Order: sequence, then structure tokens, then C-alpha cells
Amino acid sequence: MRLVIQRVKEASVTIGGTLKSSIGQGMMILVGICDEDTDEDIEYLCQKVIKLRIFDDAEGVMNLPITDVEGGGILVVSQFTLMASTRKGNRPSYIHASRPDFAVPMYEKFIARLQTLFGKEIQTGTFGANMQVALVNDGPVTIIMDSHLRESF
Repeated sequence: MRLVIQRVKEASVTIGGTLKSSIGQGMMILVGICDEDTDEDIEYLCQKVIKLRIFDDAEGVMNLPITDVEGGGILVVSQFTLMASTRKGNRPSYIHASRPDFAVPMYEKFIARLQTLFGKEIQTGTFGANMQVALVNDGPVTIIMDSHLRESF
């Protein structure tokens, strides 16, 4: 499972000209799912996301997790293109991206687990929809996480 996490001032998802979801300050998370992903990958990433200290404290140092941001929100959007392979040629291959029969339940489990840890409703896009995503990246701060490329220090 691959995530792109952006610290945002605001973010929204519009589908067919209608606003689906929006948040103010918080995290915009794009999620890519592959067939090798498990519940362990979901748990690992949700724990990392909820504890990720990318918000400024009183001294302006990135030292706070989303749970310490007053009014902070999380917007999660599925994005199969995160699993693109660009190894050969100029047209990306998406053979590593899971099909909806596997990806949808994993996406829903990810959202449910993150919501439990966050303690507030998670805003979302619609899986498989053509979405227009708007955001104001704060910083900019953008973090990429892959549950199959875990770092150990």
C-alpha cells in the first residue's frame, strides 16, 4: 500500500461538479493499493499516519501529529495511479494496482481503521470516480509512505 500525504491548509473533492468532501487544515492522503497488501499493511500505515509529526508547534517546529491540531481534518482519496510502473517505455503500466474487488474492501478498511485512531470522521472521495481534487499544500509538506518499503533506523 502506498500513500502520498500532504499537509494542507484546505482540500476538497468534487465529482461531476458537486462537492463531495472538504477539509480545512489537515492531511490530504492519496492511497494506492496492490494485491500483496494485507491488514498488517493497513495497521502499519494508519499508526504511522496518525502519529506523523508534521504540524507546527507553538515555536513553529514540525512537532505535532494531526490529533493535536485543533479542527484538523483528514481527506482520503483512492488513487490507483500511485501503483504505476514506469520502468519500460513512456506509458505507465498499472498492473500492480489491485482491481476493485480487492481494492475497495482494503480502501474501506484503511479508512475505518484511520477513523478509529483519529476519533473523528474521515472525509473521502468515491472509489473509482473521476474526481477533481483541489488542495493548498501547506509548506509544502509532502510525505510518501510504502508499507512494502519500511524504513528501519
